[in-house]
Amino acid sequence: MSEWAMKRFWTEAGVEPAEGGHRVVLDGRKVKTPAKAELILPTEGLAEAVAAEWAAQDTAVDPLSMPCTRTANSAIDRVAPQRAEVAAMLAAYGDSDLLCYRAEGPEELVARQAEAWDPALDWAETTLGARLEPRTGIMHDAQAEPALAALAARVHQFGPFHLAAFHDLVGLTGSLVLGFAAAANWRGADEIWALSRLDETWQAEQWGEDEEAAEEAEKKRGDFNHAKRFFDLAGPSGVI
Repeated sequence: MSEWAMKRFWTEAGVEPAEGGHRVVLDGRKVKTPAKAELILPTEGLAEAVAAEWAAQDTAVDPLSMPCTRTANSAIDRVAPQRAEVAAMLAAYGDSDLLCYRAEGPEELVARQAEAWDPALDWAETTLGARLEPRTGIMHDAQAEPALAALAARVHQFGPFHLAAFHDLVGLTGSLVLGFAAAANWRGADEIWALSRLDETWQAEQWGEDEEAAEEAEKKRGDFNHAKRFFDLAGPSGVI
């Protein structure tokens, strides 16, 4: 811990109503983001989750132990001022979605990808109004523009708090479809994460597990589960 870390100066962390949602207070004092904006959360549940992180701090504040606070800060300071740009960046994943790039072989892997990933593409067509088509190999092959436009329109509807969480749901899986699937509770978070790791799981089965890679994957799984929890705590998105 750095000697410059913030020291705990409060006795009690609480939540109170505020214009636009709920604020977190430390001994009655308002909490600010790193950019000095007031930390106001859209729902009481999310505010309570943030307050619980502040309450759990010891003598010095450890930001790594405060994932909800960090994501909330990002939503206010970074996502909100450039929401359209963030949405556009995430929507672009649709044209190179993990689920659409399939192996040429061996047959068992090809079959496993089809069995695991085709239902998600079918769900996206039915629920999101966008049909993305599988491709063989790794070369980029553009998807149909109407499908991409339908997905992009939904991404752009997210508010900054949902968008901050959606950023990780998409970025960690490499799939816009799986990001939406997690947000919409199509399957459980662990199952959706496993779908995103299908190729890595296959490689581990063939060649053995790399301990360092497995540790990194487990960290990412934790980050993915946090993003899902934050998305849910932010309240109904009104998008899916």
